[in-house]
Amino acid sequence: MELTPYYQKDMECLNCKKKFKTTKVRSKFIKVLSHETDFQPIYENKEVNPLLYNIFVCEHCGFSFSDDFTKYFAPGVKETIQEQIASKWTPRSFGDERTIEEGITAYKLGILSGTLKKEKFVSIAGLALRIAWLYRLQTKQEEEIRFLEIARDRYADSFSNDDYNGTQMSESRMLYLIAELSRKIGDIENATRYFSKVIEKQKTSTEPSIIEMAKDRWHEIRAQKEKEAQ
Repeated sequence: MELTPYYQKDMECLNCKKKFKTTKVRSKFIKVLSHETDFQPIYENKEVNPLLYNIFVCEHCGFSFSDDFTKYFAPGVKETIQEQIASKWTPRSFGDERTIEEGITAYKLGILSGTLKKEKFVSIAGLALRIAWLYRLQTKQEEEIRFLEIARDRYADSFSNDDYNGTQMSESRMLYLIAELSRKIGDIENATRYFSKVIEKQKTSTEPSIIEMAKDRWHEIRAQKEKEAQ
């Protein structure tokens, strides 16, 4: 029997505690060839995109979450979720192979659920960034830019509230992302400011590759400005 890239995993909804199935991609089928300047992974196999399966959509109540979500619900939050999501939800499964459209829908449900649940800004930013990547695959530039901007704003919130502490996100990477997403949405002033902040950390940073990426982008911006000035 030929091994397929996908397997089913049993999940328990964080919100309603009911069981449902979700699809995951076997790690042996995931090979990253390279990354875009905002860390979007470019996979060797174009047919299998693990990004589509990061969000678990509960078929019973519609609450949608990722591995980054905490199990804790603040008082009153479940009632809000019931009102804003579950009461409007038509039971349906996201448990099979997903199209890019279904992947985008799952992430949007994840952003709604995470925002109502008051998840960290850094988690919400990550979801918005992945939506932008999926729109990029569809070459829907307007939508891509819209979600790059949401991601940039949430990363900026995370940085100013220090809520990325204790996550896998380092300060250098956070500053770099704020800068690069600013550059991609045409906010060159903020891009320059934040790239400078990354470069200032070159003596203390444990991530030399991010410092180098920041320098590369900074030079690109300067070359562009000089070209425009001519």
